[in-house]
Amino acid sequence: MGATTLERLSWSAMFTGLVQHMGRIRGSEIRGDGGMRLEVDPCGWEYVPESGASIAIEGCCLTVASLEGGQLGFDVIPQTIDLTTLGHLSVGARVNMEHAARMDTLLGGHIVQGHVDGVGEVVAASDDGADRRVRVRVDASWAGLLVPQGSIAVSGVSLTLAAVGPNWFEVALIPITLAETTLGDRAPGDQVNLEFDIFAKMLERQLALRGRSSKS
Repeated sequence: MGATTLERLSWSAMFTGLVQHMGRIRGSEIRGDGGMRLEVDPCGWEYVPESGASIAIEGCCLTVASLEGGQLGFDVIPQTIDLTTLGHLSVGARVNMEHAARMDTLLGGHIVQGHVDGVGEVVAASDDGADRRVRVRVDASWAGLLVPQGSIAVSGVSLTLAAVGPNWFEVALIPITLAETTLGDRAPGDQVNLEFDIFAKMLERQLALRGRSSKS
């Protein structure tokens, strides 16, 4: 019997988009190969990872390369720097943190791989009572991955798409999300990491392949 989609996804690190803690950037250094060494202060996180463990930092799946003095060291490859906000984070900046899920983890968010697709820009943020409505501008080529009431990971936070447009989407942030994630710090002009729903990406890929086959 073939493996289910969920089982196939579980072979590599998987996350849920439920941020567990916020750490702070302690330092970053660009290496000669164009990669970067990133140091993160876990700020008292009760989870203590082992070397080689997978941690999502602002939604980016990174491998713990060192544990020195309670600080977490990660090696970031050039492609990750190009596709995410990690290369632009200043020392002291807060970052969302989530350790990899296990097969018995309660999936309270949605399936998140930690593979950031690209960066969006916050273009508007307005308060609606205790909640906040945030609009993010994206490349128009991603419009097919924006499903009304569907899921998206923004800087590692699992959110529901409240509204979508040709090159933007909106999310509604509740007080606990504002207080316990870095999204509470975001204002117009800020960039955020985006990971679109894996099932939407699978469907778009299959439709694209079938379209090519029908033309051949």
